[in-house]
Amino acid sequence: MKKIRLLRVQFESEIAAYELPAFRGAVAGKAGLEHIHFHNHINDRELLYGYPVIQYKRIGRNPAIVCIDYGVDEIHHLFQNSDLTVHIGDRPVSLTVKNLQMNQYTLQVWEKSFNYRMYNWLALSQENYEKYQKIKSELEKLDFLENILKANIISFAKGVKWNIDKTVHLRVDEVIKSKLVPYKSQKLMAFDINFRTNVFLPDFVGLGKGVSLGFGTVSIIKEKK
Repeated sequence: MKKIRLLRVQFESEIAAYELPAFRGAVAGKAGLEHIHFHNHINDRELLYGYPVIQYKRIGRNPAIVCIDYGVDEIHHLFQNSDLTVHIGDRPVSLTVKNLQMNQYTLQVWEKSFNYRMYNWLALSQENYEKYQKIKSELEKLDFLENILKANIISFAKGVKWNIDKTVHLRVDEVIKSKLVPYKSQKLMAFDINFRTNVFLPDFVGLGKGVSLGFGTVSIIKEKK
């Protein structure tokens, strides 16, 4: 069991999905590049490895920042600026807050399962992509994805210093769609999926590769009353 804070800040401006990397760079510059959790670069050659605790996303068409656990403590470096206008390319974008939500969640493994939807999940490394393409059976493909997703959840848990000491049960119920998306000057396969697991995951956390740029964003599917 682990308690974490999650701060979600949605801004009034609109950006396109392809502008998220530029938005991240602009926000990191405004916050100050010495605060490495905004960009996860130690220097020009070294990356800060580990789970990103500041993640950049689109909610609708609005840019948003999701701060997880100790990432919440970093956000004041951005908001202490008197001028909250950043530039994406040549376009000025005002960081006027549209919605701000702060929550505390208890992460734990339950006896029951929770239903989730995940968007633009970058599940496959180059090696795994080749293995996935060779699998003929759809059931075997789902099993392959399930093992990767389970590893992604365990990686997230380690990233927020939560030691999962119970068995994780997980099932991918549906691959809604898959598509090639641009990621760091290459094209990667991204999946939108529905899945269930006995691990509680907060809305808007990211799983898999590219979570700092909004890939693999999770939302819980509310039970109909």
